[in-house]
Amino acid sequence: MTAIVLFALVALFIGLRLYAVLGERTGHEQQPILKPADPDARVDAPPATAHREAGAMTDQGDLAYVPLAGPGIRALLAADPGFDVARFLEGASAAYRQILEAFWRGDMESVRPFVDGNVYSAFSSAVEQRAADGLKLDNRLVAIEPPLIVEAEVEKGVAELTVRFESDIAAVTRNADGEVVAGSMSDAIQSRDRWTFRRDVRSADPNWLLIETDEEE
Repeated sequence: MTAIVLFALVALFIGLRLYAVLGERTGHEQQPILKPADPDARVDAPPATAHREAGAMTDQGDLAYVPLAGPGIRALLAADPGFDVARFLEGASAAYRQILEAFWRGDMESVRPFVDGNVYSAFSSAVEQRAADGLKLDNRLVAIEPPLIVEAEVEKGVAELTVRFESDIAAVTRNADGEVVAGSMSDAIQSRDRWTFRRDVRSADPNWLLIETDEEE
C-alpha cells in the first residue's frame, strides 16, 4: 500500500508540473513541421498583410509582455513584420492546453508536431513510467489566466519566446482498478509554468516549436 501511494504522489507531481527537466535545450536548431496534427492549436504568426503593431497590451486589455521582453519583441517585429503578439499568445494558450491534456491521457503522438525531440522524449518517458506503475491521470484544466511573454530574443534569425502560464488544475490519480489513490476533483491546484517556443523567422513556416518547459517558483 505504501508503494502504491508513493507512486501515486509521484504521478500527481508529474501530471501537474511535467517535470522541470522536460524540454532541456539541445544546443541545435530544430524547425516545426509544416502541417500540425491539429490546425486549431497552431501557434503561428499572421501574414504580413495582417500586421498589427505589437504593444504591451492585447486587444482585451491584458498585459502581453513584461517590459524586459520589450527589446526582444521589437527585434522580432523588425525581423518578422507579420508577427502579432496577441495572436501568438492565443496560439500558445491553445498549445498549452492541448499538450497538457495529451500528456495526461498518455497520447503524446497527437502533439508530436508541436514539441522538439527532447521534450517529446521526456514527456513520453513519463507516460511510459506511469503506465508501468499501473496509474492513470484524471486531470482537468479548470482555468488559464491570460499568458504573459516574460522573455524574448532573436539571434541569427531564430526567435525564442518564453511564456508564463498560470492555471488551475483539478488532479486525480487512479490505479488500474479506477480507484482514486491521490488528488481530488473538488480542489484545484494552482500551477505556474514557463514554456519556451522557438521559430526560424526566415522560414515560410509560421509554426512555433515548444523547446523547453519549466516550473516557476
